[in-house]
Formats: sequence, structure tokens, C-alpha cells
Amino acid sequence: MKTLGKLFILLAATMASTLLLAAPFKNGDRMTVGITLHPYYSFVANIVGDKADIVPLIGAGYNPHNYNPLPDDMKRAQSLDVLVVNGIGHDQWAFEIMEASGGLEVPYIYANDAVSLIPVAGAADTSVNAHTFISTITAIQQVYEIARQLGTHDPANAEEYLRNSRAYATRLRKLKAEYSQQISKLDASNFRAATMHGAYGYLMQEFGLQISAVIEPRHGVEPTARQLAQTIDEIKAAGVNVLFAEKFFAGKLADTIQKETGVKMFSFSHISDGEFSPELFENEMRYNLESLKAAIESTIP
Repeated sequence: MKTLGKLFILLAATMASTLLLAAPFKNGDRMTVGITLHPYYSFVANIVGDKADIVPLIGAGYNPHNYNPLPDDMKRAQSLDVLVVNGIGHDQWAFEIMEASGGLEVPYIYANDAVSLIPVAGAADTSVNAHTFISTITAIQQVYEIARQLGTHDPANAEEYLRNSRAYATRLRKLKAEYSQQISKLDASNFRAATMHGAYGYLMQEFGLQISAVIEPRHGVEPTARQLAQTIDEIKAAGVNVLFAEKFFAGKLADTIQKETGVKMFSFSHISDGEFSPELFENEMRYNLESLKAAIESTIP
């Protein structure tokens, strides 16, 4: 009996070891990658192809700004093998969700590790602009960083992740080149822009353009009457002739500024709305670049 007992224990240990080797991830032999923001879904989807599963940490219908965690978020968090995060101010709620779910052992991939960050315009402290995903150049840098780190967690597919990231980056470069060629032919000497939200610094930097004024002190927080009056004065003094509002969220504030200053209204996508999809980033960036081109064209005498 003792011998049979020892054999049973040995067999159970062998089976357990075999299962661990066969299922290196929580949900089997496929890695589950969590993401916090819509652009990261597109990035990861184009990197992993059909070799891994992707789980958004929050539902598609929720705005990631000032997000309050929900019970279902905890369930999703517990299924993750790794989580791709912005980590510089745009998804602080993700860390709260992971802590509440007991998922602190889940490794994070900080998408911005390879990005040269720019400071928040007008900030008195050392805050950096967290919207690195609204730019083709910084997007490519993040794609390569995410692919590299995913490969360390899933070595069996590391080479494919790298190949896929190169193919995706090539598409993004072609998108940038297409509009760079068009925009470079335009006379931007009269272009003076203000934005409703300070999310577009990387996009403007990419094309050598400046933002003269940012209306909202923080996203979703309208300026006080005094701040608004001061901003309107600054817009007039700087000769601003274009105002970019956020797609789907222009609102009465933008209308007021347009009426008071006579600026022309255009919109940018924050790339944080709609269903999660592999194509979302490219589609929304094309929208942004088309809007930028049209805005510059509107200022040509």
C-alpha cells in the first residue's frame, strides 16, 4: 500500500508538472493580454494576430477619462497574463482595478518606455503629456516596445510578434508619408491653432506645428468664466484662426469661443470611443490627419 501511495503521489506530481508545461498561461496555452485604451487594442491586435487573446480592462462604451472601476473590471483583471498601460497619467484607474482584484502580480507593459515625452503645455510642474498615442511616430515607437515586451512573456511567438509589428509600423509610416507629402505642399505660415483639450501636442509636433492656446485646464473640466475670458483674449492676441474641438464632444463652450473670436472650427479624434478593433487607430488617425490638412488649407489666403 505504501508503494502504491508513493506511485500515486509521483504520478500526480508528474501530471501537475506536465499541465504546467502545457499551459503556461492562466487560460491555457494562449497568452491573454489586457489593454487599458482603445489605441492599445489596435496595437496589440496587429502585433499578436491570432497567437494571443486581448481583453480590454474596461468596456468599450466607457470614457477612460476619470473612469470609476466597476465589479466586472475585477473579473477581467483576474484573467490577464500581462497588461499594456499608458502609465503616465491617462489610465491611473487601471492600477486601482488591478490592486482591488488582487492582480498585482500581473506584469505591466509600459507602452511609453521608448517614447520621448513632452511636457504639458503651460503646466507649472513637471507633468508630461500622456496622449502619446495620438501621433503616428510615437505610435510606432509604442508598437515596437509592446511587441518586444510581449515576446519576453511569450517567447514561443516572439519572432512572429516582431514580424507583425514591423508590418504594422510600415502601414503607419505610409499613412504618415501620405499626409506629410500633402501637408508639406501647403502654406502654413498663417496657421494659428487653439485646442479644446491638450491632447494633440505629439500630433502637432510631428508636423512641425505649434498650439497657441489650450482651452480646458483638464479634460472634462471647463474653465471658469475668468479663465475663459482670459483664453478668448489670448486667442485674439495670438491671431488664432483655427480651433480644434474633440470629435463628438465639441459642446457649447467651443461654440461660445467660435462666436467670440470668429475662429474656424475643426475636430480631432481622441481615439477613445467606439468599439475596440484592430483598424480603429488607423481609421481615427486618418481622420485626424485629414482634419489637420483641411484646417491648414482654411488659413491660406
